[in-house]
Amino acid sequence: MDAASGGAAPASASEASAPSTERSSPPAAAPSRYESQKRRDWNTFLQYLRNHKPPLTLARCSGAHVIEFLKYLDQFGKTKVHVTGCPYFGHLNPPSPCACPLKQAWGSLDALIGRLRAAFEENGGRPESNPFAARAVRIYLREVREGQAKARGIPYEKKKRKRSTVTAAIVSTTVTNNGPPPSTSANDDSGGVNNNADTHTPGISATVVVTTTLTPSVTTTAV
Repeated sequence: MDAASGGAAPASASEASAPSTERSSPPAAAPSRYESQKRRDWNTFLQYLRNHKPPLTLARCSGAHVIEFLKYLDQFGKTKVHVTGCPYFGHLNPPSPCACPLKQAWGSLDALIGRLRAAFEENGGRPESNPFAARAVRIYLREVREGQAKARGIPYEKKKRKRSTVTAAIVSTTVTNNGPPPSTSANDDSGGVNNNADTHTPGISATVVVTTTLTPSVTTTAV
């Protein structure tokens, strides 16, 4: 039956044997939690640049603009940071609430900068022009960490390292001579060979003392 009579044309052998690409393709793996958060942070920063007055492009973004962005995020923070005049300044657990502002915790800002620094380079940015790796941003984060530690009463100590000491091995060898050098033969009074002659062999005793002292590195991390 031909096409004019309403019959369907038979499928060719190649079409019948062709596998379905939709069935054979494996499902795409879901992005990790870190990748999803990094994408959201990157989109938030791009939106901040578009809303900036005057608007900023990524190519003109500097470390100063990154610091402005971090200060902008403080309004969404949930960490109480006591001001200098607050009676609870330096108290880890204040007994009652106060009117001090809420800010972003230092740990959250530090993790955010790490994700944005990686996202900048993944989206075509050059490492040498990465604004999130600027020295001004590192200084700002260090000041936030130290300031929040004092205001919240969190003890902070710089990392300390101790050198490891190793005591060298001491080897002591003692050689003891118990008699004259050994002789191959000894003559008796009859002129014969005495096979029972004493043979003296020098005694050698070795004492090896190995002492190793290792002092592990001690680090103190800020809380």
